[in-house]
Amino acid sequence: MLVDEFQDVNLLQLDILRALRQRDPRLTIVGDDAQAIYGFRGASPRYLLDAEQYFDGLTTITLNANYRSSAPILDVANALAADAPEGFCAVLREEVPTMGTVQPALIHCVDERQQSVVVAERVLELYEQGIALQRQAVLFRAAHHSADLEIELSRRRIPFIKYGGLRYLEAAHVKDLLCAFRLVDNPRDEMAWFRLLQLMPGVGPAKTRRAVDALRDSDRMLPLSMEAISQRWAHVRHVLPSETGEMSQALIGALCSTSDEPLVVHADRLCQAMAPLIIATYDDATPRLEDLSALVLACSDATRLSDVAAAHALDPPASTGNLAGPPMMDEDWLVLSTVHSAKGLEFDAVHVIHAADGNFPSDMSLGSPEGLEEERRLFYVAVTRARRNLAIYVPLRYHHHRVRDEHSWAQPSRFLSDAVRLTMAEVVIADEASAEDADSPQVIIDSFGAVSSQISQLW
Repeated sequence: MLVDEFQDVNLLQLDILRALRQRDPRLTIVGDDAQAIYGFRGASPRYLLDAEQYFDGLTTITLNANYRSSAPILDVANALAADAPEGFCAVLREEVPTMGTVQPALIHCVDERQQSVVVAERVLELYEQGIALQRQAVLFRAAHHSADLEIELSRRRIPFIKYGGLRYLEAAHVKDLLCAFRLVDNPRDEMAWFRLLQLMPGVGPAKTRRAVDALRDSDRMLPLSMEAISQRWAHVRHVLPSETGEMSQALIGALCSTSDEPLVVHADRLCQAMAPLIIATYDDATPRLEDLSALVLACSDATRLSDVAAAHALDPPASTGNLAGPPMMDEDWLVLSTVHSAKGLEFDAVHVIHAADGNFPSDMSLGSPEGLEEERRLFYVAVTRARRNLAIYVPLRYHHHRVRDEHSWAQPSRFLSDAVRLTMAEVVIADEASAEDADSPQVIIDSFGAVSSQISQLW
């Protein structure tokens, strides 16, 4: 019998294999304990590490030759492995010398917004150097970690495809808020009215049609301004169920803007007014509401909310883990993927984002030593997807409320130990104006020694 990917077997599969071996003792198993990342399926690296206890007469052959990654990337991987309390039996070496190797970069960004800008800039820089978008990948621990980056890529018209989760801009609650943005500047957008009004409890297509008709003037046209809509809203409230009165009034109030109000503040007001509608419509409302903060932040540099909606509401090919979608612009697209979905793949350039404690490793996996070690292996898998270029990004702070600048400071991932950092070129980006400096990973900066000065500049 021949068994591949043995590190991914669970106890039931192990028992089946032992039963089959009773007929013929000949057995070859192949596995890499460093890539055992499916504990949620019952898999455990222990079955591979203790294989000689389960199968008599086994001879272990360690394969150290690596035909994928350059020597500098393997140095990072081996340093990660050396920090593990057990396992990671293979110390990888480069089998085929790689021309034009680049030292992996560890990039410290001010926040998630700047991280997205820097990633987009580096992707385009590598593209200009001849690395096609399809040969680049942005990897992350959880699907929602790519939300802000997806907005930045859409703004720059960089085509991308996502594996391991629904695209951010295709999520229903994101489209709901985009409809509100559209209505602010174009109250005659009937499709947007139909989507928003049906979020209210007890409101279906028929009542929505009557509500929209109640807004029409004597010429059967919808008003041109949101102020005129507000004046006619009393007619709409008579059509809608009585229990929706408060939330519908809050929505119409948020749709009206004031002359001296910054656009991002108006977007935040709309987000707050949409919250009761999101809660009433979706079961998992809390994470959906947290998602919308990235869309509010995208309004910072816009002149109109409808511009934000137009920039992000175009419908590129859909893609989830089982639907890759057709090619996009120039038949080339950037790959966005969770690390789990990227296992077994390889790319010329890999960008690992959100390498901050709590994100990578995930705080949901820290309840046991086994959970932490699986996170380490997952980080190892992310690093070893790269052939020639590797960049790991660490945001310095995470915003809880972007408009009021409520945030907490982040710590670099515990997997980025001193030994790992010695194998990388560290870059600290103090502000967005210096984001282009990240395109030169050869510049080594003592980021931890400069933290005090960087924090002072942030204020």
